[in-house]
Amino acid sequence: MIIDGKKFAQELRNEIKKEIESIKKTRNTTPGLTVILVGNHTPSEIYVRNKELSAKEVGITSEVIRFESSITQEKLIEVIHRLNKDKKVHGILVQLPLPPHINGSKIIEEIDPKKDVDGFHPVNVGNLSSGKDSLVPCTPLGSYLLIKNVQKNLTGLEALIIGRSNLNGKPMAQLLLKEDCTVTIGHSKTKNLKELCQKADIVVAAVGRANLVKGDWVKEGAIVIDVGINREEDKTEKKGYKIVGDVEFDSVVKKARAITPVPGGVGPMTIACLLNNTLKAFKNIN
Repeated sequence: MIIDGKKFAQELRNEIKKEIESIKKTRNTTPGLTVILVGNHTPSEIYVRNKELSAKEVGITSEVIRFESSITQEKLIEVIHRLNKDKKVHGILVQLPLPPHINGSKIIEEIDPKKDVDGFHPVNVGNLSSGKDSLVPCTPLGSYLLIKNVQKNLTGLEALIIGRSNLNGKPMAQLLLKEDCTVTIGHSKTKNLKELCQKADIVVAAVGRANLVKGDWVKEGAIVIDVGINREEDKTEKKGYKIVGDVEFDSVVKKARAITPVPGGVGPMTIACLLNNTLKAFKNIN
């Protein structure tokens, strides 16, 4: 089974849109999302544009505040503090990466945790790791929802997370621990990664190494979620490259019970989960 991330993401968007329409009718208000973009980083511009369009599509009031890369850290913090106090703003997202003179961790810490729709604030990280309700980083949340769509009851399953980043690997592990999975985290220093992978009922690859996970690494009937986005040279493509994941799709698809393709798997879920987090933040605040 190839997991259709686009279809599932659209279903989630439809649910969000329906709920926001109901809120607008009964309470005459809508969730508000403000995105802060610093500098002229082209990929960030594209991501922010997609987020803005997606927010408007479901009825979220969306605003993008743009600054030159020369903005000071102090000025940026002032803007965040203003947004923290703004009752019409329920979600705040600072698009990363930031210029070198700005401390990204410090900026995230200045966001009100209740409005931190990226789920990166230490309070949200702590709540997730202690099993409390929290705003969860969008990509691992999307991956988790795709897994749950394949199998509702995950109790006792062996899960291997390949990658230990704060953005993907660690929150993914916490989400699966909450489902009573037995979770192992593999990383660049893991000596027996292939053997661990062969035992896993669930494999989440989020390490940024093209085609790392091969067919003979994967257990028959495993659920495989590929978070990786890598460029691989391909002279048959107009751009001279193609996008591939961390999983060697053609060999793994033959053994996996379910697998996400790249592109079209986890990617579409990331923005859908941002919208979901914005709605959740609105409900928590109101």
